[in-house]
Amino acid sequence: MSDEALISSLTVAVAASPTDVPLRVHLAGLLLTAGRSAEAIGHAAVALQHDPTHPEAQLLMRRAIAPPAVPAEADAPPAGIEDRFDGLAAELADVFPPRFAAEPAAGPVGHVQPVAGDADRMFDVERVALSLADVGGMVEVKQRLELAFLAPMRNPQLRAMYGKSLRGGLLMYGPPGCGKTHLARAVAGELGAGFISLTIVDVLDMWIGSSEKSLHEVFQQARRNAPCVLFLDEIDALGGKRSKINSHGMRTVVNQLLAELDGADSDNDGVFVLAATNAPWDVDAALRRPGRLDRTLLVLPPDGPARSAILEYHLRGRPIANIDLARLVAATEHFSGADLAHVCDTAAEYAMHDSITSGEVRMIEQRDFERALGEVRSSITPWLDTARNVALFANPDGAYDELAKYLKSRKML
Repeated sequence: MSDEALISSLTVAVAASPTDVPLRVHLAGLLLTAGRSAEAIGHAAVALQHDPTHPEAQLLMRRAIAPPAVPAEADAPPAGIEDRFDGLAAELADVFPPRFAAEPAAGPVGHVQPVAGDADRMFDVERVALSLADVGGMVEVKQRLELAFLAPMRNPQLRAMYGKSLRGGLLMYGPPGCGKTHLARAVAGELGAGFISLTIVDVLDMWIGSSEKSLHEVFQQARRNAPCVLFLDEIDALGGKRSKINSHGMRTVVNQLLAELDGADSDNDGVFVLAATNAPWDVDAALRRPGRLDRTLLVLPPDGPARSAILEYHLRGRPIANIDLARLVAATEHFSGADLAHVCDTAAEYAMHDSITSGEVRMIEQRDFERALGEVRSSITPWLDTARNVALFANPDGAYDELAKYLKSRKML
């Protein structure tokens, strides 16, 4: 049996018996020999979670994460080789093309050479292999998405019977780093639709009319590839309040966005618009009227199950031992997803530094996370301070009642 066939058979066996440490260690050794170090590290780490003192697993882990040997410096080319190439190129110029393309000829003064891609800009349509099942926790957010967005799309006959329109989009808001982009990608995967992500950088141009043209083109690209989820990230920058915008060019960009979402000539059938912002109070009110971004979803910091899933995701493939996951989840309440990733990176840095200074490679342990938690703090506090003022003084129509409820649960109102 070949090594690849044996690895495949052992992989199936390990999946059937995940707690069989000797079997998993044997598979890790074969993977390391085959040059598949990342997979070997993952299996060795799982084996050490079940048996932290297993000598062969520890040895495999040290071998897998050891730095590769530096290859010997290649010999320098013999002197004069470029001269010989130049001579041969001159002799064979009638037969072979030149080694390098010639510089473009300079045009008249003031003439600008055209750049490829300046004409009709094309925006990539991504196919996402992700679903809401891959998003840990966030049960209430998923239920809101299902009720307001996903269920009507999946059931066109019932939608027609109840007269439910698909016009309009969904605006997600909340603290930074809490997974709004991840949720948008999961919605696209859930629907089996294409995914286009758009920010102000993708459309903004110094030339008059170019920004509006780019914005129209991205909507056209979404329409051509329907069903498609068009994700407008940082919508407060792309569609900010026109009363506060001093630039005429930016005001016309907002006008173009309004026309694309709900204009007389816009046909967005099969185009599902999702937008995200940290500051919904800075979004132009016209964008939140019926037929545009008329549904709102508050995305809060991850709850306990979500934090557990995020921590496990950022620790997979890393050499860990005896990590108290429940304790980490309890200690990271009100941490954003980005904060949790930072905690994992910081703990890994402490373990790596100890390995470098002591000369002995060791696992990432609970003590490293305790040190990391002493350094990393939740990054959403400034956002909460702003949100508190909005909930107290700028909520006459009840648009931020859900936000106020969350702030009261934190005793901030």
